[in-house]
Amino acid sequence: MKSKGKIVVASQHYPPDSSTTAAIMAEIACRIAADHEVVVLSGSPGTLPPSGPGKPRVVAVKNRMAGKAALVRRGVSELLFASRTFLALIRELRRGDIVLTVTAPFMLPYAVAAAARLKGARSALIMHDLFPDVLVMAGLLKPGSLVARTMRFANSLMFRALNAVITIGRDAERPLLSYPGMGRNKIRFIPNWATLAPGRRPLSQDNPFRKGLSARFVVGLSGNLGFTHDPEIVFEAARLLRNEPDIHFLLSGWGIGFARLKQLQANANLPNVSFVARVEDAELEAFLASANLWIIPYRKDVAGVSVPSRFYNLLAVGRPVALVSEPEAEAALTVVENGLGWVVTPGRADQLADAIRAASRSDDGAMAERAVKAAARFDRATAMNAYAALVDELLRGPDLSEPR
Repeated sequence: MKSKGKIVVASQHYPPDSSTTAAIMAEIACRIAADHEVVVLSGSPGTLPPSGPGKPRVVAVKNRMAGKAALVRRGVSELLFASRTFLALIRELRRGDIVLTVTAPFMLPYAVAAAARLKGARSALIMHDLFPDVLVMAGLLKPGSLVARTMRFANSLMFRALNAVITIGRDAERPLLSYPGMGRNKIRFIPNWATLAPGRRPLSQDNPFRKGLSARFVVGLSGNLGFTHDPEIVFEAARLLRNEPDIHFLLSGWGIGFARLKQLQANANLPNVSFVARVEDAELEAFLASANLWIIPYRKDVAGVSVPSRFYNLLAVGRPVALVSEPEAEAALTVVENGLGWVVTPGRADQLADAIRAASRSDDGAMAERAVKAAARFDRATAMNAYAALVDELLRGPDLSEPR
């Protein structure tokens, strides 16, 4: 029997959008719809997913997505989407309902928290990125600037209004608790999950992505490289290893970071670097299985700010990682605790090159098995059940909005 209160999911990204955020929000919405009425406010263009018994009802919110490099147009588009979502929530929400959202775009959670408070509903935020910290980390904002201070003030109001904040990394708790509106009773740690079934995929020269590469050891980089990533450290490591023919870099992805990598390669024409067009979902497993080692290159100060969603799929195919980040970041903790690869100091291309050399000479076959075992713990069903339990708690439980 479904509860009286309904669940509203507000997300700019939702199928048919193919992004990771869209897939995550769809998984959550569909799981909760098995027990509750669910309405999705989607900002993704295209044909809406079908509704029906046990499925979310998807409502389109007008939205024009600007490219990440077009900062001003992107900001205006995100403000308009947040405003339209706020109005849609005012129409949709009733007292006792729950609204769930995510930190993309960064203005959306403010609109969600305000609408929920006005309508007597409860609100929960899935924190993929912490703003303004992400923008400061990327060098787009000064830590003490008026914009950064204004965003932190808005965060204080938002965190006080929210009933729950879902973190996908343990390292997020410390910066969250620095806000006066937060308390540990509001925080729920629910990590993301591997979308590929955990299992060691063999390395093979017949892999279509390895064909044409004579190197024995392939270093991979995949996915979106945004403002929090450092493309220069990857390219500089490749430059340092250019005279080692056994090591080759295979790069595929999108975003401002990949545009920078292509620019650097156009100027230097390193013989040990190859680019592959953006890999579609149907080919993702083969692509991830093509490399011996995968790089995740963050800028400094990543801890508590961002968690790489691609991390779990790299482990699922049984590959070690070279992670560029502080040691207290969530992914770094997982790497060190489970012996899954190397953690490199941000900005130190020489350390990254040394880690790649060490990986190329390593015969630690057990590392691949440890990676698969770790990926199995980041399970979709476990995460979905945790989201369902949180929704049930918010529907029937005590008010969590005041910190303890």
